[in-house]
Amino acid sequence: MKFASFAHGVKRQAGVVNDDQVHPFEHPVELLDLIVEGEESLRGEGERALTGTLPVPLADVRLLPPLQPPTVRDYMTFESHVEGVARGYADTVPEEWYAAPAFYFTNPYAMIGAHDDVPVPPGCGRFDFELEVAAVIGKAGRDLTPEQARDHIIGYTILNDWSARDLQGREMRVKLGPAKGKDTSTTLGPWLVTADELEPHRTAEGFLDLALTVAVNGETVGQDRVANMAWTFEEMAAYASRGTWIQPGDVLGSGTCGNGGCLAELWGRHGVLEPPPLVPGDTVTMTVEGIGTISNTVVEGVEPVPLPPARRRL
Repeated sequence: MKFASFAHGVKRQAGVVNDDQVHPFEHPVELLDLIVEGEESLRGEGERALTGTLPVPLADVRLLPPLQPPTVRDYMTFESHVEGVARGYADTVPEEWYAAPAFYFTNPYAMIGAHDDVPVPPGCGRFDFELEVAAVIGKAGRDLTPEQARDHIIGYTILNDWSARDLQGREMRVKLGPAKGKDTSTTLGPWLVTADELEPHRTAEGFLDLALTVAVNGETVGQDRVANMAWTFEEMAAYASRGTWIQPGDVLGSGTCGNGGCLAELWGRHGVLEPPPLVPGDTVTMTVEGIGTISNTVVEGVEPVPLPPARRRL
């Protein structure tokens, strides 16, 4: 099943996507609330919507992020992406990357819908996209094995981790991780596809073998396959649960795919800013086999509110 959150007129609703229509749930409810109640409750509500409510054309709604996640862990699981970006800094893939699936926590309040406009972050001169797939946790767990973790993933969606590369580069010299470079927008959508729908694409090693493509203004910039990840989503979920809890609605991003999954990788390989950074008017379109398509247009942002430099105490 495919579950969407959407705005139709002044109403915010959730429902089941069927072909080019969406069937609203019978009663107003957030998708996250149904996920918390459990997969059986979610599917039951979906079945009732398919048989009991009048559908609305997808063309007539504004797709919202499928859910408001309580946390978003964004991983870095495509070796080709890591190698390409590192090359831009005259570096290589660190051995520590191979030891465990590294991630950072990004802003859960920055989620935007599949076709929403994306403002340039304040002070950004090198705006970039990142093509990813995200798993959504369906039930709580702690210290899970990868085998156990499979039952804790309820579905998948597309994630675009918009990145202010110049801000990110300066921030990470402090050695604390990205902050405002990754803080203003993350596209999540177009909907949540339940895990069972993607099972036919699973390889013997446990990877989802799905095609990924990204285009800027209609021109393909990158393409890869989810099966090129270095860890499965189940292994990522198990690692996330190590020594702590993962909860319903938590989002686990795959990290940027390789072969042009973001501009920074291509800049690292080419040695120049080619293709150029995103500017207002550019439209970034991402398609993932078995999930769908998201397409966002970059618009003007706001000027940063000035702050003083640090008060030096030494």
